[in-house]
Amino acid sequence: MKGVFNQMTVELNKIKDFIVEWNNQNTNDFYNAAKEIWENPELSMQEYKSSKLLIDLLKKNGFSVESGVAGMPTAFIASYGSGKPVIGINAEYDALPGLSQDRNAVEKVPITQGAPGHGCGHNLLGTGGIKAAIAIKNAMEKFNLPGTIRVLGTPAEELCLGKPFMGKAGCFEGYDAFLDWHPWSYTKTNYDSCQAYFSVKFHFKGKTSHGNSPWHGRSALDAAILQGHAVEMMREHMYPGNPPDATNTINYTFTTTGPEFPSVVPDYTTAWYIGRFTTTEDMLEALERVTKCAEAGALATETVVEREIVTITHHKIPNKTLAECFRDNMLKVGVPNFTKEEQEIAKSIQRATGNPETGLPTELMPFEGGYTVLCDTSEFSWNAPYASPWIAMGMQDCGWHHWGVVRCAGDTMGQKSMDCAAQVISLTAIDLICNPDIMQKAHNEWVERMNGRVYKSLLPEDMTPPVHLNEDVMEKYK
Repeated sequence: MKGVFNQMTVELNKIKDFIVEWNNQNTNDFYNAAKEIWENPELSMQEYKSSKLLIDLLKKNGFSVESGVAGMPTAFIASYGSGKPVIGINAEYDALPGLSQDRNAVEKVPITQGAPGHGCGHNLLGTGGIKAAIAIKNAMEKFNLPGTIRVLGTPAEELCLGKPFMGKAGCFEGYDAFLDWHPWSYTKTNYDSCQAYFSVKFHFKGKTSHGNSPWHGRSALDAAILQGHAVEMMREHMYPGNPPDATNTINYTFTTTGPEFPSVVPDYTTAWYIGRFTTTEDMLEALERVTKCAEAGALATETVVEREIVTITHHKIPNKTLAECFRDNMLKVGVPNFTKEEQEIAKSIQRATGNPETGLPTELMPFEGGYTVLCDTSEFSWNAPYASPWIAMGMQDCGWHHWGVVRCAGDTMGQKSMDCAAQVISLTAIDLICNPDIMQKAHNEWVERMNGRVYKSLLPEDMTPPVHLNEDVMEKYK
């Protein structure tokens, strides 16, 4: 038995050596893809160039691709192989509004004022995931390995839209594990959770009248203000969550009010609410309470209100087993090795933003649980074990969704982060393929953490993807 074990270990090491060598030898196509996506940033739901570029890269490397899945033209699923295990690798590629940035500047210098930019590194995230998938495919071919690798092209992550609609369409069923990564301001392989989320608009409709005789009107703005007051009072009686890692929060704003003239009673107002909650159950309860506040405001002012769900997501189910597998491979691969020149660029950005000049992180942070930022990848975690490491690309203290992040994402720092991610993801996938015990342990943990819950999309049954979202904005910058 010991001899068999040793033989398996030798074989696994051979496969992993091949993976590492393949990743090291195959860089140009992926650097070029990440660069092209960076140079052509596209907002959520309008990622036509970016998704096509990634689809073409996958097809070139032997993947079959189904595009336009879940009713979204920029969503896709690429597949290679057959049978178990079925491993999904996430790809994102949407940009953020107003973050255009010159790749060579170390202060805020837009290429085009007001245009989008990759302030979250999604030009790297999708490309790195695809590089990992292609590396795994080549190893499966060479060593005759079983299993199915799928790349899930998920649009509109910045608005938490793509994955909820793909989950609603059943795109995440039948998987054994989901793997992912994200560029960040540190390198960490923790088994974290993230909060459940709602984004909901309340459209109030009243009756206009002249300000000289307001009794003839019914103010939609008054109704929205009353809802806001009620929500403010509701906060006192809301469970706070688990500070300091995560708290239950509600934020809102008024996006439209009209007519915009004080001498006219406004007959329409839209209030937009978002909520972040430690658990899905807390989030759903809070959403119903916020809805009751809207209905109360409408009742008090003799107006009407309609609720529009923009998006809604579950909280993330962590998986320590998968995260440990990522950590073990990260220890072998190492963190991105940034040059002195790259560190100076980072410090220059920190100087320009008035932050400590600490540069780019160079160490792997301790392995632990906790909470992380909001993300719609939580939908994966309700369907199968899911884990995602954070890999350094940008600076601490400057914040994310920031021009400095755009600058790094378009430079060699981004390339190094992407290369590291591709190595770690592909090595972890090989562990899952070659060692069924790890997969079984991850599954058992997932079953335990799910505690009898079953995935069901939280989106309304009749809700369809807003495929024309951001169309008008992107038209300006063509």
